[in-house]
Amino acid sequence: MKSYKKIEKILKQHKRGLVEKYKVKEIGIFGSYVRGEQTEKSDVDIIVDFYELPDVFDLLKLERSLRRLLRCKVDVVRKPAIRKELRDRILSEVVNI
Repeated sequence: MKSYKKIEKILKQHKRGLVEKYKVKEIGIFGSYVRGEQTEKSDVDIIVDFYELPDVFDLLKLERSLRRLLRCKVDVVRKPAIRKELRDRILSEVVNI
């Protein structure tokens, strides 16, 4: 299991490539890794916003790319797609990269 710091470091190292390839405007981590509650079964929750709205295939490619980079399960959530009832809680714990 990777630590939060290791995941943050990997994302920082590859942020430029993600911006260029997927038009990522913002990327951040939230959830159990930010709270220090991750377990062996935890996925990494990643929130993204884009300069251009991606199609479903590009979003899946981004998720697959992040899974390869981090070598663990990831859950990618588009910032505008967060359900209203979860929005405040999620955004309050996001750590932007």
